[in-house]
Amino acid sequence: MSQEHSNEQQHEHMNEQTNNSANETHSTENTADMSAETSPETANESVRDFEAELKEKDDKYLRLYAEFENYKRRTSAERIELFKTAGQEIMLAMIPVLDDFERALKAMENANDVASVKEGIELVSHKFKNTLMHKGLKPMESIGQPFNADLHEAITNIPAPTEDLKDKVIDEVEKGYYLGDKVIRYAKVVVGA
Repeated sequence: MSQEHSNEQQHEHMNEQTNNSANETHSTENTADMSAETSPETANESVRDFEAELKEKDDKYLRLYAEFENYKRRTSAERIELFKTAGQEIMLAMIPVLDDFERALKAMENANDVASVKEGIELVSHKFKNTLMHKGLKPMESIGQPFNADLHEAITNIPAPTEDLKDKVIDEVEKGYYLGDKVIRYAKVVVGA
């Protein structure tokens, strides 16, 4: 029995040595792997690369932000200038008509002939309308047209004098106008019911 006991002890001792040696090998491999992956040179290089990339992105962001701020400032200044001078062209076109009105008013002070004053006023009115039309203003034709809420503002409804004038514009209280193709003033109309 003592020999069996001795064999068992030897066997256990050998198993312990094998386990210890395997653990030491595994521990040594892990330490080698970790030291290879995170050596100080590699870690410092990774940090430097990351810092360089971060600095580059930060620089790009600051440049883009500054460029956008300059764009906002420039467009804001352009808009202010546009608002200041938007009416300049139309005003320059209206000055001759204003001059004609002033001449007509002076002529009316000493005029004895109503027909000549009327003729002068008609000429100024014609010149005024032509100037506006050259700038894109067009009068809206409403009388006899079907009522259209996109173009007309109904003031009132009255009984249609004939059956064909039902739901059509019978009278125009205030003329409507287009500037180009856009309605800038709706016609105020009376509609047949």
